[in-house]
Amino acid sequence: MKEIDLSGKKRTDLGKKASKALRKEGFIPCNLYGESTQDGKPVALAFASPFSELRKLIYTPHIYVIKINIDGTDHTAVMKEIQFHPTTDAPLHVDFYEVNDQKPITIGIPVKLVGLAQGVRDGGRMNLSIRKINVTAPYQQIPEHLDVDVTALKIGKSIKVGELSFEGLDIATSKDVVVCSIKMTRNAAAAAAAAADNEGAAE
Repeated sequence: MKEIDLSGKKRTDLGKKASKALRKEGFIPCNLYGESTQDGKPVALAFASPFSELRKLIYTPHIYVIKINIDGTDHTAVMKEIQFHPTTDAPLHVDFYEVNDQKPITIGIPVKLVGLAQGVRDGGRMNLSIRKINVTAPYQQIPEHLDVDVTALKIGKSIKVGELSFEGLDIATSKDVVVCSIKMTRNAAAAAAAAADNEGAAE
């Protein structure tokens, strides 16, 4: 994965009023979850980060290893969840998960379809059903995207998660989930019907 730097400052006032004030100042409230727990639940380090820096993480299809410097202390993390305003879609809160060299993480990796499918060459339409597949591995082994070869995929056929495998990665998404499929189009159906009529006439 690519790396990106992020700065932050600890926040002690966790109320809604304080969070709203931070957003007015151009900061987004964040939590960093790590190894620390209390009563069996993860303990978060509350901090705020400039929206000008966070927007590079939020508005991108890519995934990153994030080097977060919070008040002079460095942390390595991945983005876990973003909360958006229900009407304006403005980011309200971001959760991060701290990672290390030993503990595997589970994260969604973008799917990249590779090749020109036979079904598309025959006039069908490619339908990408999911944009990310969840995988589990140490963060150093997480790729930027997962290549799925669709060259042999025909009209009416699909590729499911259970048919895929990637070296060094354990797939966490259900095996029955459809990744992509080729749908019949009107033009392809018309062409197939015309071909069938021509064959019948020739006989």
